[in-house]
Amino acid sequence: MHVRLIDPSAYTPPYDHALANALVRAGDRVTLVTSEFPYGRIPEPEGYAIEHGFYRRAVGPAGSRIRRVAKLAQHVPDMRRLRKTARDADIVHFQWLAVQQIDGLLLPKDRPVVLTAHDVLPREARPGQRDAQRRLYERVDAVVVHSHHGRDRLIDGLGVDATKVHVIPHGAFRHLTTLTPAELPPAFANTKRPVVLFFGLLRPYKGVDVLLDAWRRMGATAATAELWIVGLPKMDVTALRASAPPGVRFVDRFVSDPEAASFFRRADIVVLPYREIDQSGVLFTALAFGTPMVLSNVGGFPEIAREGAAELVPAGDPGPLARALGTLLHDRTRRRDLAARAAQLAAGPYSWDAVAEAHQRVYRSLLG
Repeated sequence: MHVRLIDPSAYTPPYDHALANALVRAGDRVTLVTSEFPYGRIPEPEGYAIEHGFYRRAVGPAGSRIRRVAKLAQHVPDMRRLRKTARDADIVHFQWLAVQQIDGLLLPKDRPVVLTAHDVLPREARPGQRDAQRRLYERVDAVVVHSHHGRDRLIDGLGVDATKVHVIPHGAFRHLTTLTPAELPPAFANTKRPVVLFFGLLRPYKGVDVLLDAWRRMGATAATAELWIVGLPKMDVTALRASAPPGVRFVDRFVSDPEAASFFRRADIVVLPYREIDQSGVLFTALAFGTPMVLSNVGGFPEIAREGAAELVPAGDPGPLARALGTLLHDRTRRRDLAARAAQLAAGPYSWDAVAEAHQRVYRSLLG
C-alpha cells in the first residue's frame, strides 16, 4: 500500500517522521509531502521518501507576515499539483489543512482521503473558520482523533458522521530517547535541585501564567526546586518573565530534538497546565522518557491520568496545581510509580508500531 502523508506547513515534523517510519516498518510504502521546516533540522527519513511539494518560494523569517502571505499565495496551486501527484497513492492522509475555507474544494479525487484532527477545532479561530472546518470533515472519508474526548466533540458538537471518526492515540516519541543529548547551558546543567519542566510552544491557552502563580504559592517547597519554561514563544512573554518568582528559568526559543532530549532527561516532573487541548505531543514525549506528569483536566489528558501515568488537577486553578506539584516533589515513591507506568504505556499501547497498525486498519477499511 502506498500512503501519501501530507503536512503542507510542516507543523508537526516529529509526528510525521514517527508515523511514516512506523508505517514503513509495517510494510507500507510512504511518501511524506511537506514544506521546508524553517526553524531547524528535522529527523532524517528512514525508509520513506520526502517531497517538498508546498511553499517552495516562501520568503521571509519564520512566523513573519510576509512569509504567511507568500505561503497563502502558493497554497491553491500547490494543492492542485497534489491532486495530480496523489494519483499514484492508495491513501492520501492529511495531517493538517490550515486554509479550511477552500481546502475542502481542493482535496484529491478518486482516492480515499484521511484527515488527522490534531486540533479538533481551530483555536483563536477567525470568522467562519470553525464552520469551514466542519464542512471539511464532511468532505473527507475518515477522520483520526487522538482521544475519545476529541471523538465526542466531533460527533456530538459538530454532527460529524460517527462511522468516519476513528480514535487512534498519539504515539510516544521514543526515538528522542536514542538521540545523543546536547549539552544544557551551564546554569541548567549545574543545578542539583529537582526540576519541574514546562516544554513546548508558549501560547495563551497553555496556562503558563497559572503555572507561575502556582509556583509563587508553593513557598518554601518552590525554594528547594527549579521550574524550567522551555519553548518558542507565540505570544508576548515579557510580563511573564518580569513577574516570574525565584527559581524560574526561561529558554524562550526554538529547541532542537537533541536539546529537548536533554531537558526531558533532566526533568523530575513535567507539568502541562493547559486551559484547553485535545492531546499533546509534549505529553507523549514525557511518556517516552518515563517522566511523571501533572496535567490539567482538559481534553484527552484525563484519559492518560486514568492509565496511571499522571496526576490530574483542575484547569486554570493555581491552588490545586501548587499542592499537586509540592506533594509530588516530596514523594519519590509516587514519582517512581508514575514513571514506571509511563514507560509501560510508551512501549505498549502508545508505541508507534501500535499506532501504525491502527492506521492500517482504517486504510484497509477505506479500500474495501
